[in-house]
Amino acid sequence: MKKKLMAGCMAGITLLMGSCAGKAGQAEKPADDSLYLLVGSYADSMQEGVKVYEFDQEKGDGMYLSGLKGISNPSFLTVSGNGERVYAVGEDSEEGSTANALSFDREAGRLKLLNSMFTGGGAPCNITLSPREDYVLTANYMGGSISVFPLDADGQLKESHVIRFEGKGPDPERQSQPHLHSVLFTPDSKWLLANDLGTDRIHVFPVKDSSKGEGLLDEAAAYDIQLRPGSGPRHTCFSPDGHYAYLITEISGDVVAMAYDGMRLDTLQYIKADTLSAQGSADIHVSPDGRYVYASNRLKGDGIAVFEVDTEDGTLNRVGYQPTGIHPRNFVITPNGGFLLVACRDTNEIQIFARDADTGMLTDTGKRIKTEKPVCLVFVAKK
Repeated sequence: MKKKLMAGCMAGITLLMGSCAGKAGQAEKPADDSLYLLVGSYADSMQEGVKVYEFDQEKGDGMYLSGLKGISNPSFLTVSGNGERVYAVGEDSEEGSTANALSFDREAGRLKLLNSMFTGGGAPCNITLSPREDYVLTANYMGGSISVFPLDADGQLKESHVIRFEGKGPDPERQSQPHLHSVLFTPDSKWLLANDLGTDRIHVFPVKDSSKGEGLLDEAAAYDIQLRPGSGPRHTCFSPDGHYAYLITEISGDVVAMAYDGMRLDTLQYIKADTLSAQGSADIHVSPDGRYVYASNRLKGDGIAVFEVDTEDGTLNRVGYQPTGIHPRNFVITPNGGFLLVACRDTNEIQIFARDADTGMLTDTGKRIKTEKPVCLVFVAKK
């Protein structure tokens, strides 16, 4: 696919108009303080690679309920809006990588594998649902591609269409080819943002009205946004009001703050999350009240950087740092904002931190959920 490259660090980038309604991947808010916590991990297919816990977001306690075998390395998950469908990657080699559709019984707290399809790209490390929940997309790290799976009426995966990319970055070890690391729809459902760690680009696709049978993405109108060379864009999150986006770069360890108005992403600021040059920044999230941004770092000084948001212009001020277990990957904040849970892959545990809503600071509760090689954490409301 030939695409026009738009130069610059996102400043003044105009995005083409698109249309689509709805928001996927986030179940409705719970009526009480009890949630399900779904955990994706690195595991072989004979192990329970996806586990279900009950989590009390008032007390910060987790209890194991069930697990699902049958998927190799289900490292990342996404959940439908009603919480009844779950989609997981199978992060394996080029030949064996899969996307997997699961049903979730929210009364029993149990998962069931519906079907699996090959991604056509190696090491899928991120997965998302389209705004209308009629497609599933994976970011294929070693495949240098994204896979777009239509869904049938029962939510099962059909054969994918693979969009491949070309190019490289200045780091010969980390950026010798495209490495797609995340796929995310903007909150207004107009755009798909695909972060390419290998080429320091965000691939931007206008979203079509898929209900008209015209497909999901307007590939002919796609653009690339160039970030700073050697930065390695990894994950992006949006503020609750959708006006600001925050991107974590894995290699340079920066948080890039951006303003978003539905048409443009304008760079506001680069600020360090990784001050040790560890080149292992991983995940980023905004607190439910929009006042704080958190970013995880690995490889040196493993922990969570804490930033306060300037509510006037969306820029960040670094206000703290919380050490964690080894190799913190994905983390998640409870819907009530009271706790932050971190998947520490190499210490085989999920750490539970209390969160001060006024200061944004984290306090280690001492509570742990022991589990093998956790990577991804997702909350789902109980019925």
